[in-house]
Amino acid sequence: MGLFSFLTKEIAIDLGTANTLIIFNDKVVVDEPSIIAIERNTGKLMAVGKKAMMMHGKTHDNIQTIKPLRNGVIANFQAAEFMIKEMINMINNKKSLFPPSLKMVICIPSGITEVEERAVKDSAEQAGAKEVKLIHEPMAAAIGIGIDVLEPIGNMIIDIGGGTSEIAVIALGGIVNQKSIRIAGNDFNFDIQEYMRKNHNINIGERSAEKIKIEVGSALPDLENPPDDYPVHGRDLLTGVPKEVIINYKEIYQSLDKSISKIETAIMNALENTPPELSADIFRTGIYLAGGGSMLRGLDKRIALKTQLPVHVADDPLKAVVRGTSIALKNFDKFPFLIK
Repeated sequence: MGLFSFLTKEIAIDLGTANTLIIFNDKVVVDEPSIIAIERNTGKLMAVGKKAMMMHGKTHDNIQTIKPLRNGVIANFQAAEFMIKEMINMINNKKSLFPPSLKMVICIPSGITEVEERAVKDSAEQAGAKEVKLIHEPMAAAIGIGIDVLEPIGNMIIDIGGGTSEIAVIALGGIVNQKSIRIAGNDFNFDIQEYMRKNHNINIGERSAEKIKIEVGSALPDLENPPDDYPVHGRDLLTGVPKEVIINYKEIYQSLDKSISKIETAIMNALENTPPELSADIFRTGIYLAGGGSMLRGLDKRIALKTQLPVHVADDPLKAVVRGTSIALKNFDKFPFLIK
């Protein structure tokens, strides 16, 4: 450790469409929704993360909530800069005579363009980073799960986040074959909102749809341990009056079926384009699931039925990517070709 190492702060960031996680000193120090709230008249930042999410869908004309990322990439540059800066400030609020030099590794979707990569780097640099490196999400997820990515063995990783589903075959420290589709957790929420409108004549917000997905979401029509029926509150489309509807997991399965089928198709396409020697490895090792979307009830079984391969869900799927990013940050020498 160098004499001035205390002046360098190394942080790993999983900059997600739905949630942003930051690891500092081997601990997850920030786990917040990727959203900010600003005052329209002045442009002043009012809240970030959980506090801003509590305002989402409940604001008046002078308050605007913004989600800076869409489909895994930055859609609002200034909002992303505000959000990154504030979340970094959450790590350590102590005022220092010498502000630390920030060294960051940020994970990005594998299907990202060079322009979108540049936007991520620029936002991080504007937020105070002196050195920014990027790593692809499937690679970070594989490292976070505990797979030795440097071995000449093929592994298939599926990372289902908020904005994108990343499907990649990894071997010898590189991505041999990848498919990135913009169908993920946020699309599941939209599907649930649409279903409630069409089948129950009730209008619900994005937060309510997320809650339904967590409480009674299902990828299969029949579950061994089904969740209890769930009361949903929203606005009646016919009368405009608030009302309650009781729903069950089979209804949510119906609403999500089309989007999950698209993810299955992408998985099958990725398997079709995998070199035969790596296909033989995947037959033995199976498929690994990470990301918040992988926690949907029955999704692992559904993918296993479709592919006829064993499917393993990461121990902590929400944090697999950020943990892998943190390991890559600490092992620049070991993984020199993983980080751009």
